[in-house]
Amino acid sequence: MEQNILLSILAIIAGFGLLVWAAERFVHGASAIAKNLGVPPLIIGLTIVGIGTSAPEILISIIAAYQGNPALAVGNALGSNITNIALVLGITAMVMPLTVKSETLRREYPIMFIIMLVALILIIDEHLGRLDGLILISGLFAMMLWMVVQGKKAKRDPMETEFEQEIPKISTQKALLWLLIGFILLIISSRGLVWGSINIAKAAGISDLVIGLTIVAVGTSLPELAASIASALKKEHDIAIGNILGSNMFNLLAVLGIPGLVRPSMIDSAILSRDFPFMIGLSIALFVMAYGFKGEGRVTRIEGGLLVGGYISYMLVLYYTAII
Repeated sequence: MEQNILLSILAIIAGFGLLVWAAERFVHGASAIAKNLGVPPLIIGLTIVGIGTSAPEILISIIAAYQGNPALAVGNALGSNITNIALVLGITAMVMPLTVKSETLRREYPIMFIIMLVALILIIDEHLGRLDGLILISGLFAMMLWMVVQGKKAKRDPMETEFEQEIPKISTQKALLWLLIGFILLIISSRGLVWGSINIAKAAGISDLVIGLTIVAVGTSLPELAASIASALKKEHDIAIGNILGSNMFNLLAVLGIPGLVRPSMIDSAILSRDFPFMIGLSIALFVMAYGFKGEGRVTRIEGGLLVGGYISYMLVLYYTAII
């Protein structure tokens, strides 16, 4: 038993490390291929990079649902969104205060809230079924189409310049190789992470939902944390926040939609009374901080600290309501 727990812990640690590197390589290859095909940088950033940073959550959702653990996938979707805003953006803003100039991001805020509302309506009956999953996945394609249209219509946006500087300049052959390596390692690391997490949950008597909301959510948000801090240090603030908004929308549409399609199931009532309201509250807080009603938006170090404090509060609530 102890040996199995040790292997599970090692699988989680190794999975986290490999996941971060594999996601970065996957995005590296995919964005370079798109650039070589003549796709505009803003569209690459809004779609391909967004999917790439959410690839760990998406693959874990597929694997967990296929293996009969849809609650872990649902927990990962909501937990990643909470972690992205409260922990990832909070830490990033504490490292480097963020200034938001992009009009594209301002257009994404309302879309994110609409997606949250749709997801809430679909699961309000405490059931995530195939029709719910189909609606969410259809919403994913509709959102990507909207992003492409907006990317083509937009005038020179500050975020486009930032994306242009970040997209690697490598040959298509090399980009394809990195894309393939990244994808394969994402699958391997995701399987190891799911296996280890389920074993730990069973041994500790904790539900798959809580494991998804905590350990798995933090692990799959590591690529966003690395990308956001790196972007902030390069003064690419719009990308730092854009990555989070994009990832959260992809999580609700793809990561939450997949278990509905693959393994329809009832969902824990705590999701509606505890986790979803917390996610909405944090999203509203980010909107108030970063929208910029009278000019540029800004997330200060103090506000970053408040976001991190919100994450700690959520962990305490989770501990006292779901673990004790």
